[in-house]
Amino acid sequence: MSKIKPQPGIEQIALYESGVSSVTGIRNVIKLSSNENPFGPSRDAIEAFQSVSNDLHRYPSSDQAELREAIATVYNLDADRIICGVGSDEVLNFLCQAYAGPGDEVIHTEHGFALYKICSLAAGASPLAVKECERVTDVEAILKACTPRTRLVFIANPNNPTGTMISEAEANHLASSLPDHVLLVLDGAYAEYVNGFDGGARLVERYENVFMTRTFSKIYGLGGLRIGWGYGPDHIIRNLNRIRGPFNLSNAGLAAARAAVMDQQYVEKCRLENDRLRSWLADSLRQHGVVSDKSFANFVLARFSSQDEAIACDKYLKSQGLIVRQVSGYKLPKCLRITIGDQIACQRIANAVGEFRMSVR
Repeated sequence: MSKIKPQPGIEQIALYESGVSSVTGIRNVIKLSSNENPFGPSRDAIEAFQSVSNDLHRYPSSDQAELREAIATVYNLDADRIICGVGSDEVLNFLCQAYAGPGDEVIHTEHGFALYKICSLAAGASPLAVKECERVTDVEAILKACTPRTRLVFIANPNNPTGTMISEAEANHLASSLPDHVLLVLDGAYAEYVNGFDGGARLVERYENVFMTRTFSKIYGLGGLRIGWGYGPDHIIRNLNRIRGPFNLSNAGLAAARAAVMDQQYVEKCRLENDRLRSWLADSLRQHGVVSDKSFANFVLARFSSQDEAIACDKYLKSQGLIVRQVSGYKLPKCLRITIGDQIACQRIANAVGEFRMSVR
């Protein structure tokens, strides 16, 4: 047996399973398993991506100033307190690497994004899952779970895979009540889908123990480029930049992201269409006896009567070329997470679920 051993926690990490994108024997599938924007990125972002094709031999900017300035302008933030990463995933990893380690605890909610546990274990820390209340983050439960060993608290707001969210007042209560040595990380990957929601930016300005992460993978439609960012207190940004590789984002990614964030007219168009189709799909599924909580993201969490029914429905949907996400790994075995697609995709999903429900009655 090899004497070469990884750091503590590495071997406890279960490999992340991404959304399935194909079904054997079926062509022209509709993928609704990864919460991607069905309309893709804005035309401005595509053109910006194409414009750098002749400069692939050039290193990208190491300070990412143009992208940070664009983000700051659109969201009314301080550009010096923004850090960019390979998706918000890399920023989450930076936070665990910088602020958690062996002997420390990192809190996340029981149905929270899988990467929180992965990042914690990779840093040698112990992840702690705190119960939610009917699939909604329970602030009081988190506060009770904090100990002198707690270093980070991760909350996705809106949450993935439940689609639920807590109010700014609740997030403010959590931030103000946490012990001084605990950093609250508000993951705003789906923040743009909530009209008027700042993702936690005001709380970052108000407190020294709050950090916000965001992504270009969802409403901006740039999942294939892997670009995210974070916003926080100066001292935290300085430490994260000590870890960040100097050229972690490509020229193409920087250019596309800058163009995407400047095209807020397109973002608003996508948000409104998502609102309309999300409501329509949730209502249609409810008419077929499949309920879901009010979602604030670009997906619904469809709840079935049993795990067997959820698995059977998933199998039937795949037979129809419709790929959704089983979420038993998130302790939601009776549920399927369904991304909001375009009009045709939503209609096909609703019809197929209706057909399935009729077949099992």
